[in-house]
Amino acid sequence: MEIFKRKSTSKGSADRFTGDVWWDVLHAGQGPSRARLNLVRFAPGARSDWHTHALGQTLHVVSGVALVQARGGEIVEARAGDTVHTPPGEEHWHGAAPDAFMSHLALWEGTGDPDVPETIWGAKVTNDEYAAPRRTGHA
Repeated sequence: MEIFKRKSTSKGSADRFTGDVWWDVLHAGQGPSRARLNLVRFAPGARSDWHTHALGQTLHVVSGVALVQARGGEIVEARAGDTVHTPPGEEHWHGAAPDAFMSHLALWEGTGDPDVPETIWGAKVTNDEYAAPRRTGHA
């Protein structure tokens, strides 16, 4: 058994997020494990940029209302207790609704290959994209 000491909270950079985002690294597996687990907190209206994960990503909403969209799809609201999975290579973004804070657990895997990044970051989610109609209910 191993107990890991809490690391300092990090603030999301403006080159990957719009608005205020903070995360705590809960687990960063070192070979042979490649699992990554972060607790991520978004201020109202904050969101990630478009991005993909080489091996997919799973989000579990802890509090608030998450907005999640895959490229070409509609924005979906996910609420506390909901879990959302994006498959490998699917371009997507996620963030908080405009009127409330949101926290989620983000789980993904590293590739184990230094030539294949775990995450590829894309363009900013525009205000028009963020404000598009959304579907309520489970993702």
